[in-house]
Amino acid sequence: MKESGKKITIAIDGFSSTGKSTVAKQLAQKLGYVYVDSGAMYRAVTLFALQNKLIGESHFEKETLIRLLPSIHLRFEFNTQLGFAEMYLNDQNVETEIRSMHISGFVSEIATVEEVRVYLVEIQREMGKNKGVVMDGRDIGSVVFPNAELKLFLTADAKVRAERRLLELKQKGIETDFESIYKNVVERDRIDSTRLISPLTKVADAIELDVTYIDKNQQFNLIYEMALDKINRQNL
Repeated sequence: MKESGKKITIAIDGFSSTGKSTVAKQLAQKLGYVYVDSGAMYRAVTLFALQNKLIGESHFEKETLIRLLPSIHLRFEFNTQLGFAEMYLNDQNVETEIRSMHISGFVSEIATVEEVRVYLVEIQREMGKNKGVVMDGRDIGSVVFPNAELKLFLTADAKVRAERRLLELKQKGIETDFESIYKNVVERDRIDSTRLISPLTKVADAIELDVTYIDKNQQFNLIYEMALDKINRQNL
């Protein structure tokens, strides 16, 4: 069902592995909106940093990464077979590469760099300037689209999130273990919530939704009804 009339901006923030991207994709498809995975953009920058040996277990050449930001070109390209847009880094499809646990281990550190955030926020705002967009991430409602008509904040128990992430990776053929994922989830929560620049936070006008005990279908149906309500109010 494609919605007509005035369109709105939908910002979905929250902790890692709460299903933000999945529900945002479904919502955008159902509404006929544009979906933007802001997390994929940070992951692509992380991949660029790793490819150029700018970050590792014992080093981070932050100033070099900042200097090279203008050479990082990102775009989403819709894949008709998959039914969603894939991430391209400098004209290379990196959708599979950026979802690895290796990228997950460094992305929060990359996301703490103010210049990286400023660079990507500018791109994200350009993507959503005409409304009719669903964007998920950590600072969409607080920084990217503070005037979004619908803001959601998703949370869930860390162990449940780790279990869901493990299943998701196994379905993609990526082998790992629960303890590694759980450790990564907890560490990302810590970094995302305590960083000085655009920390993960629930803004006052966001609707908090704890998805610990609800499945993906229930999650989607709840959020879809919220979106329809906001769209209907916008078109009164």
